[in-house]
Amino acid sequence: MNGLTLERANLIIAEALRTSASKGYKPMAVVVLDAGGHLKSAQREDGASMFRVDVATGKAWAAIGMDASSRTLAQRAKENPNFFTTLAATAQGRFLPQTGAVLIKDEAGNILGAAGASGGTGDQDEEICIAGIIAAGLQAG
Repeated sequence: MNGLTLERANLIIAEALRTSASKGYKPMAVVVLDAGGHLKSAQREDGASMFRVDVATGKAWAAIGMDASSRTLAQRAKENPNFFTTLAATAQGRFLPQTGAVLIKDEAGNILGAAGASGGTGDQDEEICIAGIIAAGLQAG
C-alpha cells in the first residue's frame, strides 16, 4: 500500500480506537487528514461528545499546517501566545495547537497527512494516534 489511501486511513482509525478501548479510555473521535488538510476519514465512538470530531480535526489541521505534532505546537503556543492566537483567528478557528495529533509520514519522512484524536487527555489522544499510524505501516512524527 502506497501513500495515505482510504484503506490506510481507516486502519489508522480502527487501531487507534482499539487501543483506546483496550486501555479503558473515554469514548473518542479520531480523524485522518491528508497532506492538504482535507478529511480522509473520521469516526466518533458512541458516547463521545458532539465536539470531539471538530477538536480532533483542529488538532490534525494545525499539525499539517505547521509541519509539527500538536504537542510541539502546544509548547510553541506557550512560548508565543500572541502569534498562535492570531494564527487561530487567521485559520477561522480550524487551528487547535493542543496535544493529540501527530503527522503521518512515509518511510522516507514525507508528510502524508495527520491523525488527530479527542476524548481523553492529550497524552491519551496522541498515544492512540501513534498506535494507529504504526499499525498502518507508517511513521508518526
